[in-house]
Amino acid sequence: MALGLLWLGLVLLGTLQTQAQDSTPNLIPTPPLHRVPLQPDFQNELFQGKWYVLGLAGKEIHKEKHSQLKMYTITYELNEDNSYNVTFVLPWIQRCDHWITTFLPSFQPGQFNLGNIERYPGIQSYTVRVVATDYNQVAMIFFKKAYKNQELFMVTLYGRTKELTHELKENFISFAKALGLTDDHIIFPIPNGNHQLGRGEGHMGTVQA
Repeated sequence: MALGLLWLGLVLLGTLQTQAQDSTPNLIPTPPLHRVPLQPDFQNELFQGKWYVLGLAGKEIHKEKHSQLKMYTITYELNEDNSYNVTFVLPWIQRCDHWITTFLPSFQPGQFNLGNIERYPGIQSYTVRVVATDYNQVAMIFFKKAYKNQELFMVTLYGRTKELTHELKENFISFAKALGLTDDHIIFPIPNGNHQLGRGEGHMGTVQA
């Protein structure tokens, strides 16, 4: 089953979990990139297209504050230089906002850097790493940024559809906790309904987290 193969690729889960257990609960360390799994033989063309954001977990995500976040989409459009034009579509109460950026390929396939970083005051570095994907169902993405000399990270669960199965949800929670995050730092955006956060909250690409 494709879903099983996806999670089988998270071979460093034990290492991350050990690191998280040794950390101070109130001070969640940002894992170094070399300890975060990377999708083997990443296929740029297969990854492009529309993804729904099914789950979010991070140091600056708080369940009490962000639990009413509405599900949004991220679309990756591949360019000739293997960079992506990335379009975020975030639904608010009375409209949708579109936000476009560029992810530039790094020295490792499946890892990207934020383009035109000088446009984002305070951000010193921003790395996007595809942890695992089967391309046609789900993907797990790790975001790491340095903002005003502080390191922050977030992991995002993508789906080609809005469906979030129990198995997928539990696997995402397990991976987030292996990174040192607690239940208070894990949320699952609402696919329907009228509740929504104020503008500027909810994703490392759209907030100064």
